[in-house]
Amino acid sequence: MWKVYGPKAERIVGSPQADLPRAELLEKTGCVTAVRDVSFDVAPGEVFVVMGLSGSGKSTLVRMINRLHEPTAGQIVIDGEDVVKLSEERLRQIRRNKISMVFQHFGLLPHRRIVDNVAFGLEVQGIEREERERKAEEVLVVVGLGGWGKHYPDELSGGMQQRVGLARALATNPEIMLFDEPFSALDPLIRRDMQDEVIRLQREVRKTMIFITHDLMEALKLGDRIAIMKDGAFVQMGTPEEVVSKPADDYVADFIRDVPRAHVLTARTIMSPAPSGDGHEYGGDVVASTIVQDLLPMVVSSDLPLRVVDGSETIGVVDRTAVMSALIEEHG
Repeated sequence: MWKVYGPKAERIVGSPQADLPRAELLEKTGCVTAVRDVSFDVAPGEVFVVMGLSGSGKSTLVRMINRLHEPTAGQIVIDGEDVVKLSEERLRQIRRNKISMVFQHFGLLPHRRIVDNVAFGLEVQGIEREERERKAEEVLVVVGLGGWGKHYPDELSGGMQQRVGLARALATNPEIMLFDEPFSALDPLIRRDMQDEVIRLQREVRKTMIFITHDLMEALKLGDRIAIMKDGAFVQMGTPEEVVSKPADDYVADFIRDVPRAHVLTARTIMSPAPSGDGHEYGGDVVASTIVQDLLPMVVSSDLPLRVVDGSETIGVVDRTAVMSALIEEHG
């Protein structure tokens, strides 16, 4: 996908000029490239996080998925349909039934009760009042706001209002949920609670989520995969482990410098190949996703290596040296 602002924006797409620094491109052409040749796939049920600093293009990117911003070039394919080519009527149907969005600013209707705010999308769909209120009340329970339906937005805290925004997005039972820095305006403790809420909801409802943030720790906590964006392009894409253990360049390395690696790296990342044959002694079995922080007490209590398993398969071993090396690299 491409998004270029300025006169004759199409001429910038795929041209050598697109690689110019933004200031130079603006001076020479009067154009700004907000999103530059970005491609990615998101699997059903995956949480895909796009992380970047202000001005990196991440919000423009997510808003092109439902065409709040029109792409300059490219395709956005959802279940075989190219969203870019949809008619206005079909686009409205997609927005009503398949994609929901949660914004940084809650956008609640102050004169409407909470239950009516949550049911707004259902109202747009033409669902009768009794049915939409029933569904809205059910979703309020899911986000921890059962019993608040008859209240008004100004009676709720910021964190509670963001839960209402989350409930509104869930009420239409969308396949895809887009989050545009939804928690960045919240206090740190409330923000952490909302992150935990998204994790809990994802475990229960298994939606496909594309989440935009400028906070690396939020990205690492929420994402199945993370894309780090700079100047309109992806500079690295991978699992949290891959990004932390193998930064693609100095820009990413600077980002992850202060990340507590012991809370991100797993047994799978630091393991060695399992020895062949039988008769080997182990201090215990650990699943491949066990984080290094949780491995520490296990390797301290035994001189024997730990067997790393994935289901019923032995995929490697972890010993005290591997765990200590990971910790030393973090602190050294």
